[in-house]
Amino acid sequence: MSNTLAGRSAVVAAGAKNLGGLISNSLAERGANVLVHYNSASTEAEADKTVAAIEALGRKAVKFQADLTVPANVRQLFDAAVDAFGTVDVAVNTVGKVLRKPIVETTEAEYDSMFDINAKAAYFFLQEAGKRLADGGRIVTVVTSLLAAFTDGYSTYAGAKSPVEHFTRAAAKEFAARGISVNNVAPGPMDTPFFYPQETPERVEFHKSQAMGGRLTRIEDIAPLVEFLVTDGGWITGQTIFANGGYTTR
Repeated sequence: MSNTLAGRSAVVAAGAKNLGGLISNSLAERGANVLVHYNSASTEAEADKTVAAIEALGRKAVKFQADLTVPANVRQLFDAAVDAFGTVDVAVNTVGKVLRKPIVETTEAEYDSMFDINAKAAYFFLQEAGKRLADGGRIVTVVTSLLAAFTDGYSTYAGAKSPVEHFTRAAAKEFAARGISVNNVAPGPMDTPFFYPQETPERVEFHKSQAMGGRLTRIEDIAPLVEFLVTDGGWITGQTIFANGGYTTR
């Protein structure tokens, strides 16, 4: 693998474990220094492991804990990256929260939490990345293939991710003069601990049956696409790319 990100730096929101952790490591393998963001103290051990793995590759790495639904924390996130590395070239946001619940049972607190985490945090991450990235930078947000699904239960999850498509298109136009590309990646239901508590075993099997090979999306299916978008895929911008083994399309 070529060091196409050598001398560059990346911020990975929710970059300590699962998909975010794999992306953090993958960018480091490409040569990038990486700021690894995590939300809560319970994830600090995973953040430490990811930082150690990046440093073992000979890259610089720092961890940063914050609730990114607070815009001031997003500013501090990018401040920390600039302080550590001097510049930021790549910003990847994998922050998300999943809820499967009927509309008639959803509380106001659940609605607010879902939109704060999935939409508000994404908006202000894009805003700050647009201010702080070097010219020619790359921004990627992880959304969901449910944006192209006609299904029940996920009104607040897919509903809160859907504005990110509009945020991304606007940002792609607004940042284009500086050569900054802005895209979304939309995985299918992923084989991670976030997915299973939302579904019954029968529904898990149904989700598997809808994708190529009769399986869920794996984090290893998604990280290479993010790598491409932040390296050779710079001519792609303003897009939502569905990577789901044919689970949904539009």
